[in-house]
Amino acid sequence: MEYKMIHWGFIGCGNVTEKKSGPAFQKVEGSDVVAVMRRDAEKAKDYALRHGIKKWYNNADDLIHDPEVNAVYVATPPASHAEYAIKTMKAGKPVYVEKPLAASYEECLQIVNVAKETGVPCFVAYYRRTLPYFLRVKQLIDKGSIGNISTVQIRFAVAPREEDFKKDNLPWRVKKEISGAGYFYDLASHQLDLLDYILGPIEDANGFTSNVAGLYEVEDSVSGAFRFESGVVGSGSWSFVASKIAHVDAIDFIGTQGKLTCSTFDFTPIVLETDKGRQEFIEKNPENIQFYLIESIVNYLNGKGSEPVSNCITATRTNRVMDKIL
Repeated sequence: MEYKMIHWGFIGCGNVTEKKSGPAFQKVEGSDVVAVMRRDAEKAKDYALRHGIKKWYNNADDLIHDPEVNAVYVATPPASHAEYAIKTMKAGKPVYVEKPLAASYEECLQIVNVAKETGVPCFVAYYRRTLPYFLRVKQLIDKGSIGNISTVQIRFAVAPREEDFKKDNLPWRVKKEISGAGYFYDLASHQLDLLDYILGPIEDANGFTSNVAGLYEVEDSVSGAFRFESGVVGSGSWSFVASKIAHVDAIDFIGTQGKLTCSTFDFTPIVLETDKGRQEFIEKNPENIQFYLIESIVNYLNGKGSEPVSNCITATRTNRVMDKIL
């Protein structure tokens, strides 16, 4: 399945498409955006006009079956990912889905089955796999800078967001029926997917959850433990209702010859500590943070590159681990 030009249609054109992803589809060579869809037609029209896109819809099926659209980006909340991804693949069109792949592991399996049945590729927006920052982390670990990895620890604590206190208008990310879970599904998915990429698949996981602050119904505090197929063991703690002074965003890789620490969202300097001393590494992100992953997908579909590093099979592993922890 090769194309001379990838003509994208967006299902959903909210916040994530404004800078993180949307402009990259138009900047990458061999790619453009020809249509967008949002249930609110006026908002779809506004987005299209602001971004120079010629068509807009308020019905996803119309966009999927638009003959000019030959690939679809699903940028809606997780609850509708499976429906739109499956419809797109059954229409014979490659699909790029926002993370997490779906609102549950079971829905991910449905997506994977359709991808296998149709032979149509499904990619997932775990773009951190392509960022120089995390490629540096992987390179340092792969070349044995800290020896053999014995354990990895995720430490994450953030203060509640202002909108978390709006009982009558809570953000969709803390509504299980829309997001699949709480902020854990939204944020920890990036961390666990990164560990899958750097250290290989996690074979088993378990955990405990709590709702400490009572701001919303889903979990706001999570503790988990996991074991990789390689034998490495790991753990994680997540708080989404911490004091601002308790803020932490760190992943510690402990090896037989040292320690490597990075962040997931803050992009603090990567710190390598061994008996030879301490080193710091700083890497720069692209203006549109999903650019490198989108570029790799476009190149692959145009027959110019290798298979992208994030697809429905790798992303399903992440959903499985999150569901086991929860």
